[in-house]
Amino acid sequence: MSDAETPLPLPLLEDDALDLLDDFLEERAGPDALDLIGAHGFLVALAVAPRDVEAAAWVAELFHGTPEFESDQEREIILGLLEQLRTNAIGVLEGGGLPELPFELTLDGMAAEETPIGDWCAGFMEGVFLDEAAWFEGDEETVATLLLPFMALSGLFADEPDMADLAGEGERLERLVGQLPELVLDLYLHFRVPPDTPKPKPRGKAPAGGRGGKAGHKGHGNKGPGNKSHGNKSKGGQGSPQAKGPKGKR
Repeated sequence: MSDAETPLPLPLLEDDALDLLDDFLEERAGPDALDLIGAHGFLVALAVAPRDVEAAAWVAELFHGTPEFESDQEREIILGLLEQLRTNAIGVLEGGGLPELPFELTLDGMAAEETPIGDWCAGFMEGVFLDEAAWFEGDEETVATLLLPFMALSGLFADEPDMADLAGEGERLERLVGQLPELVLDLYLHFRVPPDTPKPKPRGKAPAGGRGGKAGHKGHGNKGPGNKSHGNKSKGGQGSPQAKGPKGKR
């Protein structure tokens, strides 16, 4: 896709909504919860996923436990904003758009795992792990190839030789970072567009044993805050070497 054809990325929540989530996740959600950057990647992965995961399952995974809310109102607001980010991502991808990521798309000479890019990709892979069988049950090789940049940039697979080799290719990693929004759309379309169909329309995802309930409140749409880091760490784009799916990696 040429620059002229590439749509501008669209924000998934407004600044004030992202700030509210950022404060809660950083200060009150507990030491094991994903931070804003990791949660953003996690929820975008859930938007891409071939089938829905129940809200109770993904909320427990995002917080790595049960957060203590000060009131029912706060619970409704925080869980509602998380759900809104996910549903906004689905809406953007369903329309063929690109999601705006809450950081600059450049490594600037740093190791990916030391940047918000690595944290976001790690959160994305957490979303993959949540229902890993569904991601790989159809065309494992294609999905593994599409996930390779997320895996390489996350730092989660640094002990694997193929990933270590890719991690040493700075210029290539920079190109992959710039392609992340398009790779997200490629994965979304892979799960919803029949093969050999010209200019297809995306299909909705199937539920995983029943649709997850809405988490609550309404969110908005605008650009998020910048470089917050989380301690998690993630595969594949066009022209990437073959890689096996990240099965069993946690």
